[in-house]
Amino acid sequence: MPFVQPQVKRETHVIDATGQVPGRLATQISKLLQGKHKVNYEPQWDLGDSIVVKNVSQMKISEKKGLQKIYYHYSGYPGGMKERKLKNVFAERPERVLYLAVYRMLPKNKLRDRMIKRLVINR
Repeated sequence: MPFVQPQVKRETHVIDATGQVPGRLATQISKLLQGKHKVNYEPQWDLGDSIVVKNVSQMKISEKKGLQKIYYHYSGYPGGMKERKLKNVFAERPERVLYLAVYRMLPKNKLRDRMIKRLVINR
């Protein structure tokens, strides 16, 4: 008899990102999305909650981190490697910085896309 995922009661957490560092905030969010804070946590079940993050544009990023951290994107063509500094990405789309941090902290399996859909990020 196959295992059946238990009935999930999802809560909604509202998090204010003002003055917080993206990495520390992303670890809290990824734990809530995975459901690790619940008593009946199982890695193969999607038991996580929904999350709404506000004031992402007011996150705190150090000057050194803004210049040193680089986001890479490869187009697939020879010479198609693009790189952008954290400072530039944060200036244009601050929600993208937090989204990528959370997305890369979630487990790399079939549940990751389901989990990340429950994350809502507001500027």
